[in-house]
Formats: sequence, C-alpha cells, structure tokens
Amino acid sequence: MNVRLGLAQINATVGDLEGNSRKVLESLERARAESVDIIAFPELTLTGYPPEDLVFRRDFLRATRTALERVIPHARDVVAIVGFVEENSDRAYNSAAVICDGKLIGVYRKQCLPNYGVFDERRYFQPGESSPLFTDGHLSFGVTICEDLWCDGPIATQARAGAQLILNISASPYEIGKGYQREALLAAHTTRENVAIALCNLVGGQDELVFDGQSLIYDRAGKMCARAKAFEEDFLTVDLSLPKAARATPSASVIALPRAVGHYPAQKQIPRIEPALPEAEEIYRALVLATRDYVHKNGFARVILGLSGGIDSSLVACIATDALGPQNVLGVFLPSRFTSQQSREDVAELARNLGIELLTLDIDPLYEHILRALAPAFARAEPDSTEENIQARLRAVFWMALANKFGALVLTAGNKSELAVGYATLYGDMAGGFAVLKDITKTRVYQLARWRNAQSQAIPQRVLERAPTAELRPDQTDEADLPAPYRDLDRVIEAYTERNQDPGEIADAVQLPESVVREIIARIHRNEYKRRQAPVGPKITARAFGRDWRQPITNGFRPSPP
Repeated sequence: MNVRLGLAQINATVGDLEGNSRKVLESLERARAESVDIIAFPELTLTGYPPEDLVFRRDFLRATRTALERVIPHARDVVAIVGFVEENSDRAYNSAAVICDGKLIGVYRKQCLPNYGVFDERRYFQPGESSPLFTDGHLSFGVTICEDLWCDGPIATQARAGAQLILNISASPYEIGKGYQREALLAAHTTRENVAIALCNLVGGQDELVFDGQSLIYDRAGKMCARAKAFEEDFLTVDLSLPKAARATPSASVIALPRAVGHYPAQKQIPRIEPALPEAEEIYRALVLATRDYVHKNGFARVILGLSGGIDSSLVACIATDALGPQNVLGVFLPSRFTSQQSREDVAELARNLGIELLTLDIDPLYEHILRALAPAFARAEPDSTEENIQARLRAVFWMALANKFGALVLTAGNKSELAVGYATLYGDMAGGFAVLKDITKTRVYQLARWRNAQSQAIPQRVLERAPTAELRPDQTDEADLPAPYRDLDRVIEAYTERNQDPGEIADAVQLPESVVREIIARIHRNEYKRRQAPVGPKITARAFGRDWRQPITNGFRPSPP
C-alpha cells in the first residue's frame, strides 16, 4: 500500500479565522498539484493556538464553524485533516475534521487534555472518548492531537485496532531540547506499536509561546523518514509504503472514506530531512521568530530599543534587526554623566554594523532638574539606588514618548537573571511592549551574542569582554551588586525555578554557601510583584517567568532547612 503524505506546517494567528483559512486553501492547492493523498495541518489550524478565553465566546465558535464550512468544499481529490474548535451540545472540543472530496467525513476529538506548564486545556475543552479509524478498504489510518501522542492511550488503541498510519496534528511549543524529545517519542511509539506516525507541528510566535515546526514522519521500524524546517513555514511531502491493511478489530469504530487513497505517481518523492540546529542557533532563531510575529501580528511595523553599550541591548538589537530589517529598528542612546566614552563608541559601532538608525539624546539636564526638585525632600537621606533608578525611569519616558509619537513598539533588554533577583527598575528598563530576553539568563546572553557574531561581526568585541555595568554611578558593576557572579547566580536560578530543587541540593550542586543560595531565592520571591508588571517575552526553557511560573505575590512561605 503506497500513500503520499503532505504536512502543511503553517504559521497560524490566534483569532484570524480568515487568514488561517486562506493558508489552508493555499496548502490544499499545493497538495493537489503534488498529487498528495492525505494532507495534515497543525492543531487548531483555523483558530490558532491557544485561543484561550475566545473559546467562551459563542460568536467566536460560530465564526469558527463558518470558517470550516468554507474550507470543506475545497478539499477535493485529497483527504485533509484540519484542526478546529468544535461546539457540540454546549460543549467545546479540541477537534480535527477529516474532510474528503468536499465532505466532512468524520471528526476526532482530543482525548488527553494537558493541564500543566503553559497549558490550560481542561479549562476550555471536554475530552473526546472515541478513537475511530478512517479507511478506504486498503489503507486504515487514525488521527490524534498533540498531547494524545504523549500519553500513550489513543496511539495504542488505534494501532491495535488496525491502523497502518497515525497522523498527529500538533501545537507543541518550543523549549530547549524539545525536538529531541519528540523524535524519541515517535521512535518509541512506532517500534512498539508497529505503526507509521506523521506529526504536523505548528510554527510561529504567539505571545509568550514559540512553535518551532520541525514536523516529523517516522516509519514502522522507528526510522525518521522526513523532518521539516525549524522556525519556518514548510510543506513536507513524503511517500510511504505501508503493509496491507489488517482487518479492523470488531470493537473499532470505522469510518469509510468515499474513495480509494494511494494513487501517487510512479516517480517517488525524495525524502527530505532538514538538519537539526545547534543549541545556540536554535534559541536565537526562536527569539527572532517570536519577535517578528509579536510585532507584526499585533499591528506594528517598527520597534524602538534603548542602546546602552552593554551586551543585553546589543543582542536585542541584533535579534530585532534580523527579525524586522534594519529599516524598522530605531536605537535610542540616552547617555548621562555616568556614561563612559567606551559605551558611546560601542553604541555607534553597533548601529553602523547593523545598519540601524541611531538617535542620541542627553538625559543629564533633566536628571539634574529632578535632583534639584527632590533636594528638599531628600535633604536628610544619603544617595542610594533611588538616584540610579531616576535615570532608568527617565530613559523609559523617552522610549515611550518616541514609541507613542511614531506608532512603534518598545523592546526591553532585561534578561532572566536580572528579572529573577529584581536587578531591574520597575517603570524604567522594564518598561516596554515585549521582553525579548525574558527567559534568557546572562550567561546564555553571552552564548547567543558569540554565536551571532560568528555569523557576521555585529557586536563590538569589547562589549563581550567588559564587566557588565548599568553605568548608573561611578565605577559600578553588576556583579558587585549581586549575591554571586552571574555564572553561579544563573545556576541557582535555573535549579530553583526550572527544577524545583531545594536550597541544600542547590548549594551542593553549585558549590556555593547555602546562605548565598537562600539569599538568591529570597530575592526571587521578593521581586514577584515586579515580574507581574513586566511585559511578556518568549519562553525557551522548561519553566519561564510568565505562563508556567504562577507564584503568589503575597507569599509567606520560604524553603526551610531539611
């Protein structure tokens, strides 16, 4: 039995029913042109993923059904599997429509609803209860949706009922190492159940989530047949040779297709396996895609970011330029009396290297004016971080005024290390619309900056070499203000936030005094109120501040000694 599969790895936008439907129709045309027998689209193709509380709106559900009805007549000479939100008897389901020759043949409803990390599917959907097979008498295939692949049940049920092939439509968010996990999962399922599996994954940025694509097809022996591109739309076509269909088990729910499937031309497609990316490139491309989609999908064309001469803002400038083009990036340099000559030179060099516009405005006159205005109130108080934070907040006023005037979006440059321990100024350097490095620790910032410079020299070398400093007072350095150097600080943050380790375990692992570890953890908790007011940013680790970090702000609990 021969069958030609097409996986339409598209970039859907939540709520854009018309735009998403248009992409489906374009892919159907391509499928017909390439003699595809079965084409699969990502999870919730028509609505985008995740639609969140849009699912509670009746008008949204009606519009989704209308979008599906408009697509159905265009699925001619091909079997199409299209994800949508299904309303049935006042219940909503995360469903896949199976369409053939302009007719809705059947619907599969997602059974395993994830309710951990970034997922809230039990809030919105009812679980499905049936695992039907679709057959033309020669080919029998099953359909599953994303998490169904990770919880065994539906895959095993369909395979043991007689499926030769299972198509999984997915919206599996990116995080470091996730691609390898998917590949291992498919290899295990295919060898254990003796069934071929095709996974069509979503690609694109959606608020804090990034979807990496990398759709996959594995044969019955656990061998990868094809892998689609990472972080790009792609159309993956593969010819599979499958064994003769076994008779379906008597208990199986079987839905007949209106015609035979499997008439692809004699000339077979050459399988395409896109290369896996090195970690630094993978993360960098995730950030570029997340930034581009957040900006464009929210109706902006240009971005503004503050340039300081430091590593964080330099990296954000590279990401923004690669995402949007240099003509759409405005770098704003706002020096004060504490800004070094080196920073002035490095900012200018960075802007030249990237080809972006640079605007320089001196904040010192305003800073001096504010200090004089506050002098009577501050007369009996010693200078401290208050005066430093005034500078940061002044800069935010400039960024936001420029963004307001020119209809641009402000990108912030704060990293995960700073956000974790509160080394960021509320209404200052935290002000903006998208936090590009929100889930990137300081040590990883350097990793990404070096990778980017290896592609083309953009960041001045001495920016990579100098000690990190906010330049808010004479001779200031970040690490003098922090409980530990960034290398150690980041290891503690990762262990505590991503792996839930306790202070004693962490102290042993990173070779730091437990008192230092506890101070870092205390700072993490003290600054939860700040993070709640920070802009969203792309998630790339197992646990980012945001959707999957849900700590109470008012919180009296602190880890106690064992």
